[in-house]
Amino acid sequence: MKKTVPLPENLAGERFDVGLARMLGISRAKAEALICRGEARLERAAKKSEKLEEGDTVILESQEQRPSCPYRPPSFLEILYQDFDIVVVNKPADLASHPCAGWDGDTVTEALERQGVRLCSDGPAGRRGVVSRLDVGTSGAMVLCKSNEAYVEMKRQFASHEVEKTYHALASGYLRGPATIEAPIGRDLGARFRFAVSPYGKDAVTHYRPLETFKGFTLCQVRIETGRTHQIRVHFASIGHPLAGDCLYGSNPKLDCGLGLERQWLHAKSLRFKHPATRVWMRVEAPYPEDLRRSLDILARG
Repeated sequence: MKKTVPLPENLAGERFDVGLARMLGISRAKAEALICRGEARLERAAKKSEKLEEGDTVILESQEQRPSCPYRPPSFLEILYQDFDIVVVNKPADLASHPCAGWDGDTVTEALERQGVRLCSDGPAGRRGVVSRLDVGTSGAMVLCKSNEAYVEMKRQFASHEVEKTYHALASGYLRGPATIEAPIGRDLGARFRFAVSPYGKDAVTHYRPLETFKGFTLCQVRIETGRTHQIRVHFASIGHPLAGDCLYGSNPKLDCGLGLERQWLHAKSLRFKHPATRVWMRVEAPYPEDLRRSLDILARG
């Protein structure tokens, strides 16, 4: 079976293996395996580290039939809290928050629908009830709205930065703190799929506090005041401490492999907000998924 796919413009400038992973919605390790087996190549000669160029064409070949969607939808999405107005889920990695262009995998909104959770009618098509998002490769607590009244109120709380979003992130190297990173974020002009600290970007503020130190890594509690795309990943990379597993922003592939990571070590640990109906403050916490727990166990064993 052979399939020819024009390279999406926003992947120009990326490494071949990174761009392929983004195109197919798979891990970088799986993309590298496809390239090594000759099942994915460019029309021109290119190694996995080759930079993609505008106008490139990706050729996918395999002797066996492959499903059109590389991601198997989960049979169950963990619900952390639910009532008439809202539902809070523990989003797994490799799951988009909602349907979007270029994503053929499963989504939180579709998974909830399969589980019989009906979201509100407010919001753009395909994003009904969605008031905030997490990156595909980021796991953790995510709140969605079931009533239109809750949708309006939660949108207001997020817009006015009243929601306290706390993350746990495993950063490379040794960090002291607590400290704050305050630097504007905009698109990386050298690679449009990435973001970077830029004087022309939007204001972004990230607070962090080290929780535990391992050999070569620091586990941090992170709180963000703003919600820019890739904010935590960009800010930590900007101070020379990219997140473990985050190949897009400069993590060490060998160290990532040793920890068994196929995505950035970033987890939305908790959300604190006023309930949209009762106005009573509430906090919902999300436990670590297996891949993040396993990597910490590896580090703890030294």
